[in-house]
Amino acid sequence: MRDNFSSLENVIVRSNTAGSIEQEVDRVIGSETREHPLHLLDLDDVVRKHLIWLRRMPRVVPYYAVKCNDDPAILATLAALGTGFDCASEAEIRAILALGVAPERIIFAHPIKSVQALAFAKAHGVRRMTFDNEGELEKVAREYPEAELVLRIRHDSDRVLIALGKKFGCDARGDGRRLVARAKELGVAIVGVSFHVGCGSLDADCFYDAIASARSVFDYAREELGVRMSLLDVGGGFPGDNDKPIDEYAAAVSRGLAEFFPPEAGEVSVLGEPGRFYAGSAVTLLTTIHGKKVVRDAGGSVQQMMYYINDGVFGTLFDWLSLRAINDLKRAVPLVRRERALERTFPTTIWGPTCDSTDIVCEDVDFPEHQIGDYIVFENLGAYGMPFATNFNGFPKPSVEVYVKERTWTMLRSIADEDWKKKTLTFLLDRLENHPDPD
Repeated sequence: MRDNFSSLENVIVRSNTAGSIEQEVDRVIGSETREHPLHLLDLDDVVRKHLIWLRRMPRVVPYYAVKCNDDPAILATLAALGTGFDCASEAEIRAILALGVAPERIIFAHPIKSVQALAFAKAHGVRRMTFDNEGELEKVAREYPEAELVLRIRHDSDRVLIALGKKFGCDARGDGRRLVARAKELGVAIVGVSFHVGCGSLDADCFYDAIASARSVFDYAREELGVRMSLLDVGGGFPGDNDKPIDEYAAAVSRGLAEFFPPEAGEVSVLGEPGRFYAGSAVTLLTTIHGKKVVRDAGGSVQQMMYYINDGVFGTLFDWLSLRAINDLKRAVPLVRRERALERTFPTTIWGPTCDSTDIVCEDVDFPEHQIGDYIVFENLGAYGMPFATNFNGFPKPSVEVYVKERTWTMLRSIADEDWKKKTLTFLLDRLENHPDPD
């Protein structure tokens, strides 16, 4: 693996004895007020998440969903650690191939692909790709007959931040069976089945049920058509916040695999498409208060504190919109720092910087009084924050500072093409031995 870190200009390497990322937050807050918002990206947190995944779901090879956060430092780190990549466009495939990642470690996980994108994938040897309808099947058969197709079935979580099934996925026992039969007629290889329960699923058992549905497609293909598939893709939807462990989800996946795809059968390889899990907790957002309004009642008592900060829902706090849709406001609440935990709180609304009245970060939360120029901190901003951000009203996106401990940095940069597996395995085993529970 080539050194993809030498070109990164925003990396701050910390000593191995350095404390948590909160110390870096303290340092920034202790310096002069910033005009623009800042993302603190913790690469050690990304490595920690990889360790958790390996421990909790050893059968499931992670293929990171590039769309979740395509920061060069995150992509370089995961490429060095040996993950695969879920790419949804030609541009994403280009970015991953540029890291020296072999095409076999990429799945083109978009059920609808342009002819140009298919030609690019074909030219660069990216063979595995998803589909969910006959039109796409016939297009791939015509443009890229050597492709290895993965049938995407629909299995929606009842409680999910962003539902995907309305747009993608087919019924496993209806159209799914017909598509497998049609693929055989066309002479196109269907190598497996995928599903995606939705982005940010709040229902762990949905994974178990989806695996059961996938099993029905495998059985039909083998028993009725003589087609033996070899790949199961359990998609994404895994939580990634630092207060939302993956254990319940991993247990549901493992239980489903043990029952419907027992390892002793040696029938399939399994991959997943985690995005939020890897990136969610890796980013802390530091915003600055540019304006303050105090709303009082007729007697002069404070009814509401209003703050206007330099990031909002048209910036990297966009993801809060989907959370409000299911009345899960927990993540939108700003962090109350330790030194202010005992202060009196007031009902507080925080607004983004734009002139749009829908630019509401959070409202009616209890929060200590702050002043213009103070910082307000938000955790768990690594997933979809920066990719969804706009420059509406001309406000800039946050700058990014990458933090990593020296030992991790040295390991990541030293991995070479001929021995990356050996070096990475040694590092990870050492981490697991010295930190038996990375949670």
